Formats: sequence, C-alpha cells, structure tokens
Amino acid sequence: MQPASSQRTYDLVILGGGSGGYACALRAAQLGLSVALVEEDKLGGTCLHRGCIPTKAMLHSAEVADSVRESHRFGVRASLESVDMPALHAYKDGVVARLYTGLQGLVRSAKVDLVQGTGSLRSATEVQVGDQVLTGRHLVLATGSYARTLPGLTLGRHIVTSDGAMRLEQVPQRVVVLGGGVIGVEFASIFTSLGSQVTIVEALPRLVAGEDEAVSAQLQRAFRKRGITTRTGVSLERAEEDDDGVSITLEGGESLRADLLLVAVGRGPRTEGVGLAEAGVHLERGFVTTDSRLHTSLPGVYAVGDIVPGLQLAHRGFTQGIFVAEDIAGLQPAPIQESSIPRVTYCDPEIASVGLTLAQAEQVYGSVSSYEYNLGGNGKSQILGTAGFVKLVRVDGGPVVGVHMVGSRVSEQVGEAQLIVGWEALPEDVATYVHAHPTQNEALGEAHLALAGKPLHAHG
Repeated sequence: MQPASSQRTYDLVILGGGSGGYACALRAAQLGLSVALVEEDKLGGTCLHRGCIPTKAMLHSAEVADSVRESHRFGVRASLESVDMPALHAYKDGVVARLYTGLQGLVRSAKVDLVQGTGSLRSATEVQVGDQVLTGRHLVLATGSYARTLPGLTLGRHIVTSDGAMRLEQVPQRVVVLGGGVIGVEFASIFTSLGSQVTIVEALPRLVAGEDEAVSAQLQRAFRKRGITTRTGVSLERAEEDDDGVSITLEGGESLRADLLLVAVGRGPRTEGVGLAEAGVHLERGFVTTDSRLHTSLPGVYAVGDIVPGLQLAHRGFTQGIFVAEDIAGLQPAPIQESSIPRVTYCDPEIASVGLTLAQAEQVYGSVSSYEYNLGGNGKSQILGTAGFVKLVRVDGGPVVGVHMVGSRVSEQVGEAQLIVGWEALPEDVATYVHAHPTQNEALGEAHLALAGKPLHAHG
C-alpha cells in the first residue's frame, strides 16, 4: 500500500476497491490518469472475498462430492467417505488468497495509490479517510453491497446470511434457505451436494423469478429430482433460534425445523454512513441514481456496481468501472447496454442467459417467437448426464433478442450467446457457423438451425 499525500489532487478518487472500483482504477492508470483507491477492508471486495469466488469454489467442491457419490453411473466404483469442511475451507481460501495476491500486485504495478480506511464523501471533489482528505477532479462511488436480512430476524449461530454460510465448521443436517433467487438456489445446491436436506422458501410464485419462466420450471423439476423441497408463494412469519437449531413458521401456519436458516433475500446497496446524501448525491431506496453515462446528480461524481440500480453482478460493475475511466479520459465509450449483460446462476443444473425473456420480448416487440432445443439431443450433454435446454427468443423476422440455457456447464456457452444478442444476429446468421462436435456448444447451433427453419437433431 502506497501512502497518499493529503496535498495531492488526483484525476480520480475512487471510493471502494471491489470489482467496479479496482477495474476503474486499473483502466484509468493505463490511460495515464492519477488514481487514489480507497478501501476499508480488502482489495477485491465482496466478489473476491465473500461472494463470487469463494461460493464458486464451494460449488466445485460440491460438484466433486456429487461426482464421487454418482460415480457408479459412469462405471467407476467409488464411495464418498465424508465432507471435510476445514479442508474445503482451506481449498476455498487458497483460491481467494492467490487471486488476492495477484490483484494487489496489479494495483501496485499500475502505481495506483491504495488508501486503507473508511472513506466518506465531503463534496463533489473530496473524500475523507480518517484525518486525511483526498481531492479528485472526478470521484467514483463504488461502495458495493451487503447481505440483506428481514425485520425481526436476529442473526446468530443457526440463522446466517451467505457471509456466515461460508464459514460453517460442519455440514448441517437440515437447512432452510429463505429466498429462491440466485444466492438462495446456489447455496441450496451446495448444501444438497454436501449432504444436507434442503427446503427453499420463496415469497414469489417461482424460483429465480428474474429468469424466463421455462427456466424456472426446469430448475424446479431438477431440484425436485435432487430431493430439494421448494415452498413458493409463501412468506416467512417468524424464526426462533435455540441451542439446537431454529424453529420456522411460514405464512399460513406451516412449521419447519432446521439446523440452519440461511437468509438469502438479496443484497442491499452500501450507501449509508458514507456521506452520499449529505454531499448532495440523489438516492432512491438507497441506490444511487445515474444517467446512461453513470453520472450521479453531483457534477463530476460517478457511480458503478451494486449501488447503481440494475443487475448486481461483478462483471457489470467491472465493465462500468472501465467505462467510467474511459469516459473521464475523453474516449467517449458507448453506453453499456444492460440487456446484453450475461447472467449465470451456478447451481446444479446451471442457468445462463442473456437478453430478454419471452415475456419481456413480447412487451417490447409485440410479435416474437421462441424455440427450445432439448439437451436430450446433444451428445455431450448425454455424456455428462444432464437435462435441460437452450431457448431462443427472436423478433419475428428479426434478430435473436434472448438466449436462455439450463443444464450442467451451460455457463461456458454464455459468451457466444452474448455475441449473438449483442450483435443482433439473425438465426440464419448463426446457423451458418460450424459448432464443434461433440460439445454442448452444438446445442446453441442446433437451436439456431431449428429457428432458421432447418432443424437437424431436433425432435418433435
């Protein structure tokens, strides 16, 4: 960490060193701008230390457990002795530590001044960190998010958010997951693979409600097959922790007993206590409002990442950080299209999507059509033993505006899906490209062949 001079004026002062903040810092430094990056905890933020990376490491451990447990399906005789949680955490923490070390090196080599401490906004050009005031020609707000809970719920040993779920010393026998969004279904998948009996409670009518309805239905079927119980359209009434676990009462009077209640009701913006409203930054429901170029209501002040309304995804914040750095440098980058940002949920089966759902496309374009290519016709999916589909949504006579996939490892196909939607490709355009065999990537090609009117391996 380099000391920052209280007398120096920077081109940028960035408040928050998570995905959006450090990406902005690195790109700005590449462009010759002077940068101070303020972080109260660890460089890399929630994504690196409490979110994306550690949870995906846990999901990989869970996948390995499933592979051993189901090895007989593939002609391999093996047995799962146990899940060693301390060893699992050592693996997870090792992944995080290596990435953290690498990121620290990148920031040092870029000659970004990393300022350790809690920063708060004093004005459109000043950030206070302890007794030091950093002055910037431009300020970037990137303070990230926190795990929400519900009024009346007291966190403890048996009632935790995702933060606590990543530090458990043993696998709980019975888990109730409160929330069927991305975080909820990922942890439901983890705990099921590690050997827990899992029930998901979701107030909305379906799981992963932001995804296409067909995806939600397929996930619910897959979860039912895995032994995961779901209670949708019902809210939590109360939860009481005792020495042995937690007693849960749902709306309507149903009672559940669990060793752990995981509260996964989403993430809130970290905008309190950092002087935003006091300095004149406009907030709505705690989020910082911006225009399409990520300017806040305060001239010269930008905001990126989870504090900006929209998808709370690390790669969105990362991209916004790069955009802001280039905008400040005068490169006039094109505004980011939210609809072209890929979304991945890393449960088993995985969900990957980009663009509009069928319902959204109907609202926007009116006349649309869709096609689902079942992975039952895909050789690699049969080898992996996964079920699911690739669903395309197109404007009638026009481009593909949505790609929605569910099945093992479909996250690896979302890059091509993003290009298809981002470049407004016609099904006929994609159908002309050769997709390697045997890969799951072929399923994307087959779906476009079918939508172009020349199905090959499509049944029915």
